[in-house]
Amino acid sequence: MGTSRVLQLDMSADSEASPRRNVPGSVSSPLKNGEKGVFWNQNAGYTALASPVRREVGNRSMTRSFCVDDNDLEDGKASKERGSSLQLLKLPTTQNQALLSGLAYCVSSCSMILVNKFVLSAYGFNAPIFLMLYQNIVSVTIVSTLSLSGAVPTEPLTWNLIKVWLPVNIIFVGMLITSMFSLKYINVAMLTILKNVANVLTASGETYFFKKQHGIQVWIALMLMIISAVAGGVTDLSFHAVGYTWQTLNCFLTASYSLTLRHVMDSAKQATKSGNLNELSMVLLNNILSLPLGIILVLGFNEVGYLLETSLLRMPEFWLVITASGVLGLGISFTSMWFLHQTSATTYSLVGSLNKIPLSVAGIVLFNVRTSMQNSLSILFGLLAGVFFARAKLRDNSVG
Repeated sequence: MGTSRVLQLDMSADSEASPRRNVPGSVSSPLKNGEKGVFWNQNAGYTALASPVRREVGNRSMTRSFCVDDNDLEDGKASKERGSSLQLLKLPTTQNQALLSGLAYCVSSCSMILVNKFVLSAYGFNAPIFLMLYQNIVSVTIVSTLSLSGAVPTEPLTWNLIKVWLPVNIIFVGMLITSMFSLKYINVAMLTILKNVANVLTASGETYFFKKQHGIQVWIALMLMIISAVAGGVTDLSFHAVGYTWQTLNCFLTASYSLTLRHVMDSAKQATKSGNLNELSMVLLNNILSLPLGIILVLGFNEVGYLLETSLLRMPEFWLVITASGVLGLGISFTSMWFLHQTSATTYSLVGSLNKIPLSVAGIVLFNVRTSMQNSLSILFGLLAGVFFARAKLRDNSVG
């Protein structure tokens, strides 16, 4: 799925890529779309989201694409110190902005996945790599314009930064592409559940590579996720072996993205002029670096022939839809940052987990997915396991 990507991080991506990933002290671990990652922006003084794909990916995507992936629950702790009188004066405004930002975040993250599914399935668009490439171009255009106008700060792209980030970007592109391919064949509800497997792989990788200890509740939640994914696959009336293969590969790439990002983040910060790498800089960096690789893959997978023949590219409304998907992918990053700034990491994480429930229902209803009672219960079981996982991770972090 597309995403203004960094994970999205869903990253789950979901998420895809999601697009939020685990970086000690800097990243709280979508897809997503996704596939997104939560980064502490010390200069701005608030927590921002790094989106791996759209997200649903994230991640994107961004992202994900961490569809916010549940990998992104670590270390994102926003401190809000206000005087009591100031609180009384600003409370109504703050509450309104928290509600509005949360709604905007939920709408953008759900819409990203549903629009991508619509493009790939309803339109029958058979060039998912080109779709990813076009969404990245949209993200680069918007962020570059905002940066050149001085509306948002971004780090200049230096050769040293590119060399450090390139291995992460290769995994990121693979995460987005596999998310796109799997979304073409798998319904949204099942995809949301299957993306939970990336959480299992990431947690295991953290334990093996970084010696991170997880509480018993986290491992129970991860076990429940595995059970729900297996049960959901067995009872899936629209089971597609190719789609499940792509999604399995996506889970490994999403976990690899999270773990690799954690490893190179400090080096990447040292390669910048300011010593910090904020969310929008990562969005810009990931999307710019993905362009040449995306072009190579479009040629390698022979999508050019299909693009020259398909009548879809001669339909203005189709261009409007895929452009909207790119804008939505980037919108996940902005609304995530806004929501985190107005609330807390705890609220953000739980809302991200609960957001998968209406997304799954919408995916089943809008695309007329054939389902059974057993499959529906498996999906519900997996969604609740995701909420349980979010709470367990937050509890671990608070204890730690």
